Amino acid sequence: MSEVKYVIGVDFGTDSARALVVNAETGEELASDVAHYKRWSEGLYSDAAKNQFRHHPLDYLESLEECITGALKKLPAEVAENVIGIGIDTTGSTPAPVDENGTPLALLDEFRDNPNAMFILWKDHTAVQEAAEINKLAKTWGGVDYTKYEGGVYSSEWFWAKILHILRVDEKVRQAAHSWVEVCDWIPAVLTGTTDPKVLKRSRCAAGHKAMWHPEWGGLPSEEFLVKLDPLLKGVRERMFEETYTSDEKAGELTEEWAARLGLPPGVAVAVGAFDAHMGAVGGGIREHTLVKIMGTSTCDVMVASKDELGQTLVEGICGQVDGSVIPGMIGLEAGQSAFGDVYAWFRNVLLWPWETLGEELGLGEEVLAKAKDRILVKLTEEAAKVDPTTTTVVALDWLNGRRTPFADQELKGALVGLTLGTDAPRIFRALVEATAFGAKAIVDRFREEGVEIKEVIAQGGIPGKNEFVMQVSADVLGMPIKVVRSGQAVALGAAMFGAVAAGHYADVYAAQDAMLSGYSKVYQPDPESSRRYAELYKKYLEIGELLAGTLRSL
Repeated sequence: MSEVKYVIGVDFGTDSARALVVNAETGEELASDVAHYKRWSEGLYSDAAKNQFRHHPLDYLESLEECITGALKKLPAEVAENVIGIGIDTTGSTPAPVDENGTPLALLDEFRDNPNAMFILWKDHTAVQEAAEINKLAKTWGGVDYTKYEGGVYSSEWFWAKILHILRVDEKVRQAAHSWVEVCDWIPAVLTGTTDPKVLKRSRCAAGHKAMWHPEWGGLPSEEFLVKLDPLLKGVRERMFEETYTSDEKAGELTEEWAARLGLPPGVAVAVGAFDAHMGAVGGGIREHTLVKIMGTSTCDVMVASKDELGQTLVEGICGQVDGSVIPGMIGLEAGQSAFGDVYAWFRNVLLWPWETLGEELGLGEEVLAKAKDRILVKLTEEAAKVDPTTTTVVALDWLNGRRTPFADQELKGALVGLTLGTDAPRIFRALVEATAFGAKAIVDRFREEGVEIKEVIAQGGIPGKNEFVMQVSADVLGMPIKVVRSGQAVALGAAMFGAVAAGHYADVYAAQDAMLSGYSKVYQPDPESSRRYAELYKKYLEIGELLAGTLRSL
């Protein structure tokens, strides 16, 4: 047996699952593999027009096996034999109804094609009404405000709002659902044979940030509150959970069945799961006073603060503050933008519409269209970077998928203001990039207004390694340097670090970081003149947002 030990981080994203095999001693990334969700790729069970986005549990199970075995096949057999830990991160909040055994209802024949029996993806916004009711009741019912550790505003993207919505719209699911589980809890439970809803270890990260769990009131919101919200919730709480666990702990050990399926030895430690942004922040090198931005289709912004420094401060308008949700012993603070790269993808798709609609008529084959889709954002970026800022009047609002932070509001919509006959595609794109950067600054301002100090910014995810223009604009708008994580897979790397700690290879998360971090590939320094100009434009962004919010919300 080799003395070198290895760990695997598995990152369950919106479109696919990625497995990363890492040297536990050095953090060297040895091999990775990506498995796309087959049903999701076919557009099944989702309806963007209704903001309905669902994942079939089979997509998770099949991709889990495919990506881990795919990564291990690229390595010598001795690597698999010396894997000691697995860490799992997922999107969130992404819950599903389960039966008494903890089986998601969509895995039962009766519900296999019912979207309401599946995992409700983080960006599903079908529960806007339910979120509004939770917010109103929490402030008026005369008891504890259960949203106070959630930033004071509950989102339609989160656990209870989604549960209540499904209970209301689907009687069959309501009758069959014994309990509910986040996907970040379910995957480790499957691997360890602990899917019983009363046995499986629930993530502190997921429960604290999305399910209004807190020790102050003994766990989840009270039965009285939930029944007052809707009698359909009667009895649901007692079939949930009381305790939660940080991700440095073991959810259990790999079963013989899954060991055989994955080509690993039985007994491998499987860490308690958590959300992608939180494990990604660890993989990126988060420390106190550091803001880590995971920048992709959306963003998640994560910080940690000591209990002494944060004191009794409740940071309003963010996505929660939870003891141990990122690093055990520290308060994890989460914020984010509901759309970032998705804003750019939307504009690309608008510009591609004539090509896709008239392509066949004009003799443009699929290969030409595919090339155009690949190149259009690259060309837009190049041309937008050349635009003289004094020659454009366009200001955009980045709320195309609602607003997550500050103060979650999924009823908001995006806007373009200041269009003229001289406005062209590069100028519109530049305005959209600036708007996403302004949205990032609004988050930074929210933290600072509450006394949370930010000394450095770390960026990771799909965008920082691909688009220098976006990153430079972001640095200029924030007026702070932005360090880009060298690893292109920092989220999976963070999951692997937790796998190493859960396996007992390191005493704590800090020790794992010290040994396994990838370092930084580039630092974007803000340009003083651009920062001054953006400071003035940011004021207009805020003014326009305040003026239009009511109208946009009502559309």
